[in-house]
Amino acid sequence: MHIERKLFHKLVEWKSASSRKPLILRGARQTGKTWLLKAFAEKEFENFAYFNFEEQPELKQFFISTKDVKRIIQNLSLVHGKAIEPGKSLLILDEIQECNEALNSLKYFYENAPDYYIACAGSLLGITLSRGESFPVGKVDFLDLYPLSFSEFLSSADSTLYSYLEGLNVLEPIPDIFSNQLTDKFKMYLICGGMPEAAMSLIDSYDVSLTQKLLKNVLDAYALDFSKYTENKIVPKINMVWNSIPSQLAKENKKFLYQAIKEGARAREYEDALQWLIQAGLVYKIFRNNSPHLPLSAYDDLAAFKVYLLDTGLLRRMALLDPLALKEGNRLFTEFKGALSENYVLQSLVQQFEGMPRYWTSDGKAEVDFLLQVGNEIFPVEVKSDQNVIGKSMALYYKKFQPRLRLRYSLRNLKLDDGLLNIPLFLSDQTQKLIKLTDRI
Repeated sequence: MHIERKLFHKLVEWKSASSRKPLILRGARQTGKTWLLKAFAEKEFENFAYFNFEEQPELKQFFISTKDVKRIIQNLSLVHGKAIEPGKSLLILDEIQECNEALNSLKYFYENAPDYYIACAGSLLGITLSRGESFPVGKVDFLDLYPLSFSEFLSSADSTLYSYLEGLNVLEPIPDIFSNQLTDKFKMYLICGGMPEAAMSLIDSYDVSLTQKLLKNVLDAYALDFSKYTENKIVPKINMVWNSIPSQLAKENKKFLYQAIKEGARAREYEDALQWLIQAGLVYKIFRNNSPHLPLSAYDDLAAFKVYLLDTGLLRRMALLDPLALKEGNRLFTEFKGALSENYVLQSLVQQFEGMPRYWTSDGKAEVDFLLQVGNEIFPVEVKSDQNVIGKSMALYYKKFQPRLRLRYSLRNLKLDDGLLNIPLFLSDQTQKLIKLTDRI
């Protein structure tokens, strides 16, 4: 699989850092954590030793029986079949959430064996850490791996277009010969989303039926996790919240309603189930903010929020939107109330900026899809799923708060006009760079 994962450069920085600590790579299941760590090890180290606590539960005994790092390394080296050497080998501990003692041992690796390179991966670490069990706070480094962005998908799907986007450094319309191809590739991306295996199946063979099957496999794996990592009594509620998300996003007003899960449902009955999905990294919770001042988090309306999935491909698959819509003009963007485009813009912003975006409403008269805090500025964000970009909400927000910059995502070309930056949907994951370009003007 040849995909340029942007996080690879962060791993290289971690390796060379003088203050390096054991690394934990977090991310939802099937986002490519194992592949990335192995690819990193093969390129940057003389050798690596890989251990998986889910596949080899007997490994837990090495960490339960002792806190002596040298003994742990000796035992792992015997299983590996060769010595794990400090400074030369990368020790990979996968699915580390399965062994709390291994998590705790990272403290001793940091304090007593800093010469060893140790990288861990975990699919549900947010759940593990929320249990209140001991954890080596301050003794580890964290990196987060998300589903493939469109740019990462493009690095394998069309390296020429990928190079073009990477070299983009001016705010001017993209020539049609590139823009049309990028739009077509973005439609293709909306079918598979950012799950690497599903994406590669579409890129390599354009086998849509296989892509459908692989996405279903991911969803089934998530459902198994619901029952494996929580109490039996909450499992049905997690499933109900999870399965309600496509219908929640299909509404004109995408505010999350507990009553949409089940008639008569109350927040207190289902909020723990929703929180489980958030901590598992499977959904994003976006609060309403009616007073966009710094910091955004200080003005959240905790009673009103929207919920999105971690990946737009999984959302399309859950909503049973047929991939054949790809061939029908812009239908893939406009169906489902534009939820696929909106979900993708959000997941792009989450990967690029600190802090979760919010959304804004005004007395039921207007709604801005997202508010984005960048440094000490707040930018309103509007997502349009077609060429029609006329909207009163952004105009009302601008009149009221006068932001320096407004962001609008649509199928129209790249353009900065009187403080309104129109970003083609296929450039969503370039937002950070594009905002910096506006500073030069």
